[in-house]
Amino acid sequence: MSSQYVPQGAVLVVVHEPVPLSPGGPLVLELRGPLGPADAETVAARLAQRHRAFDVALDSHRPGHHTLRLTPPAAGGFAALPADLLADLLAPPPPGGEILPVTGHQQTLLRAALTPTPTPTSASVGADNTGNTDNTDGGEGGEGGEGGEGGGGGGGGLVEQLYWDWSGPLDVARFAAAWQSVVDRECVLRACFDWVAAPRLVLHARAEADIAVYSAAAVTWPQLLRRDRARGFALHRPGLLRLSVLEAECGGGAGAAPPRVLLSYHPALLDERGVHLLLREFYRAYAGGGVLPGGERRPDLRDHARWLAGQDTTAARQFWARAVPPPRAATRPGRPGGATGQSGPGLLHTRLRAPETFRLRSWAALRGAAESSALHLVWALLLYRAAGARGPLPVSFGVQLSGRDIALPGAAGIPGLLDSPMPMTVTVDPAAPLADLLHQVRDTLLDLAAYPWASTETIRAWTPRPPAAPAPGPAAGPAVGPAAGPAAGRVAGPVDGFGPVCGAGGTLVRFDGPLPLPKALRGELAAQGVHADTPRSAAGATGGPVTLAARHDTAGGLVLGLFHDRAHLADEDAAALHSQCVRLLRALPEYRQAEASAGQLLDLLAQAAIPRVARPVPPPPHPALSVLRPGHPHADVICLVTAPGVPAGSYDLFVRGHRGPEQIVAVHPDGVPGGPGVLHQAFGPGRRLVLCGCGPGGRAAYELAQRTPGAPGAVAAVVMTGIGDAAAGAAALARGVRSVLAPPP
Repeated sequence: MSSQYVPQGAVLVVVHEPVPLSPGGPLVLELRGPLGPADAETVAARLAQRHRAFDVALDSHRPGHHTLRLTPPAAGGFAALPADLLADLLAPPPPGGEILPVTGHQQTLLRAALTPTPTPTSASVGADNTGNTDNTDGGEGGEGGEGGEGGGGGGGGLVEQLYWDWSGPLDVARFAAAWQSVVDRECVLRACFDWVAAPRLVLHARAEADIAVYSAAAVTWPQLLRRDRARGFALHRPGLLRLSVLEAECGGGAGAAPPRVLLSYHPALLDERGVHLLLREFYRAYAGGGVLPGGERRPDLRDHARWLAGQDTTAARQFWARAVPPPRAATRPGRPGGATGQSGPGLLHTRLRAPETFRLRSWAALRGAAESSALHLVWALLLYRAAGARGPLPVSFGVQLSGRDIALPGAAGIPGLLDSPMPMTVTVDPAAPLADLLHQVRDTLLDLAAYPWASTETIRAWTPRPPAAPAPGPAAGPAVGPAAGPAAGRVAGPVDGFGPVCGAGGTLVRFDGPLPLPKALRGELAAQGVHADTPRSAAGATGGPVTLAARHDTAGGLVLGLFHDRAHLADEDAAALHSQCVRLLRALPEYRQAEASAGQLLDLLAQAAIPRVARPVPPPPHPALSVLRPGHPHADVICLVTAPGVPAGSYDLFVRGHRGPEQIVAVHPDGVPGGPGVLHQAFGPGRRLVLCGCGPGGRAAYELAQRTPGAPGAVAAVVMTGIGDAAAGAAALARGVRSVLAPPP
């Protein structure tokens, strides 16, 4: 995060010389950047306030150069720089703001956002598709549409999009004022992330609503969708929700398209129900002339964080010790196949008509279950069929729990990321009655609902490693935050995203409950000529390779949306999977006899091809050390240390802009056999070694310097920066490196 005490967009840099420390002696850090003496005093005071065990002293030499001396308690010493102290130094909380821990589900999504994805081949670029079909006649399938790949600096490539047509007069000024009023009231809209050490949620006291208005003559709707998704989010800046308004077509005749609103948000901050809660507040503000009455919402994310911290996890740990999915559970929705040759998100929509939906609901209710259990039953059968098994077999997939059904008064109204995918495991026996499988999924969901605040990350940390053969290839992506380390990834599984602990990577089934506007608010809007349309989903971040999302429309029909990652599941296979799911749902009410078996229902698909999903392709291993710039053979060496979350492009810009004789190399410390010994490849007699890193790369550089054999003599200095955009990160690195390599005055 950019320091709050430096000009907008600039990034603070800290230089550390790893010299031997005397017992109880201070750790000396140089602050380099556009900091005046008063700003540097503010930084030092904040460190002293948050880390009272240390004595903090500041010497200001000149603007842009200050020295911090951190003296540990007399009885202690500096084995290493505390990670939280480094985070507060490089990413201080904003004035008037607060810092909260991230939830386990947020850790999962942040890891996905911060870990670079492989660059697609040229054949797959731009090949995404959104089949956005609403078949009111009960038909199936989808047609090609427009989508786009997520991107954006700062690791914000995950983007969810909702859109709706604006019915009635649109006052753009009142629209913007209403959203700003919501931002002022809801702390979640003033939040962003900091991940220099462990990921943290940072709440700002003030943020601006991000609203853009586009002319229908300047951009088409498909172009707007693509551009918005490619824009991504800067996770270190507040405002991870934005709105785009596409104005009505010129002429305004009967056939002209009305204004359309696109709402985009990052799924690590908000779930869909949270967005609908914010929409309700927006409409209240719009109906009131652009002002939302009342002060800040309470309870909010701060109250939820305190509630979570007070939970006794004993019962939950005991439950997951016996309920964790077994390694042999079927998780893939298709047979292994070759590469899809496609990329980006895809979406298919199919609607069951109201009479069909009523029959499905009645069939489940007569057997003591909800409509959602019928959907879970069908999905379990499809996973079983894809496994090609004979006889009983456990299957596992994620189910979405609200996370708001907790003993915190007012939790149902908190917008944020409170829902969480939980792994549901049931045993499918084709010879057993369908009612038995229905009761299995119903009872399993009730068991999961006892711990809606748990998450895939916490479950991984709680459960022992199963006695299973290791999955082929390296684990998928290094962890970030508290989940990193021995506890992370304990549940073994394939590397293609369909592992036994679902939700973070496997298939996910989501049943979205309605959240209609209050009748009085709808009437107030109608009196002003405004009809609040129900938002629809565009293809966005699916939360995994495949997500099946169900909801009811206003006519009482059941709408099934299949979101899929086209690199895992090609369009043709996604259409087949979606069609087979709908076919089983329509047929289910016909199996009224108590002896009707799961195998009999599956027989309906006997002649249908089983979809194929791409075979897992382990990522290529990083070289331990790669040369980015040869430099002079006897010059010093600059080592750029990689880590998940380093701002994309910052190292590239630094290398291109560096004009000195030094050799520049990239070091990949994670998972490298031999550990820091690889640095011996980078330097020789008479050559100094400077370790550098942006954001989490700075922390990794510091830790690498501590572990390097021969240190401190091997490493001349460690240059650590905060988080900003690529240009700011590169500039901060350059300042730090110049201060180290410059000849003494």
